[in-house]
Amino acid sequence: MSELRSNARGKRRTTVAAGVSYLRRGRRKPSLAIWPNLSTSMTAANNQPSRVFVVEDDPVMLRMVGDYLEQHNMRVVSASGRQEMVQHFAVREPDLVILDLRLGQEEGFDLLREIRSRSDVPVIITTGHRRDEIDRVVGLELGADDYITKPFSLRELLARIRAVLRRQEAGRAARQRDPERGRCKFGGWQLDRRTRRLTDPDGTPVALTKGEYALLIAFLDAPQRPLSREHLLQATRVHEDVFDRSIDVQILRLRRRLETDPSAPSIIRTERGVGYVFALPVEPL
Repeated sequence: MSELRSNARGKRRTTVAAGVSYLRRGRRKPSLAIWPNLSTSMTAANNQPSRVFVVEDDPVMLRMVGDYLEQHNMRVVSASGRQEMVQHFAVREPDLVILDLRLGQEEGFDLLREIRSRSDVPVIITTGHRRDEIDRVVGLELGADDYITKPFSLRELLARIRAVLRRQEAGRAARQRDPERGRCKFGGWQLDRRTRRLTDPDGTPVALTKGEYALLIAFLDAPQRPLSREHLLQATRVHEDVFDRSIDVQILRLRRRLETDPSAPSIIRTERGVGYVFALPVEPL
């Protein structure tokens, strides 16, 4: 009997360690001390814990993610839909948003568009079906920085959040270290990386989505050199398990921004069997 009790206790400890049993029984997992080690998840700008907005209409999932992130030194603000999300944004912009795409009737996509129209804040999207590649591709093309599919590991979610925040901070630090690298021109076009402002040869501003901007930067960093789809996928941070034809969609969209005739491109040319090449020379300003 004592051996059976010992085994049962061991199983319970294993389940609790996996962070599952408290959800199945409908109880909250005991909270750890609030932000006990601030050094691991603080924003460099103000030395404060990273502020994360979690937009999710499943209260169990919302509670699970919120509890876990707070235990790992992050300040979490929860929202179950667009109205709450907009209210939170009006008070203060977060360091990162975790957005469920399936909030109901494509509200998640609409909210992603709305976030991108007003902010460059990093966004990690969550989707409900591993085989539903189109959701992930569309989400990334609309400007998401990363994605994760349900059911997901909370440890993986935390790792992805930290990776996205590191990239954001690295980009900010690079711009501060080398402000003059921010401006360049190509074929009459001009780009200011510090403000992310692209102007055409007539001086008219041209708006780019986050994906289009990342792709343009990849080309400007290696002009007149053939770049493979794999290189461009890495440069735009589109994950390998999303089919690589998604980069072709981004190329098409960027061509529509830059080319006089996108059907006969002269700026972004296709290199058969290799990938693409940015044909214009790039001159720093």
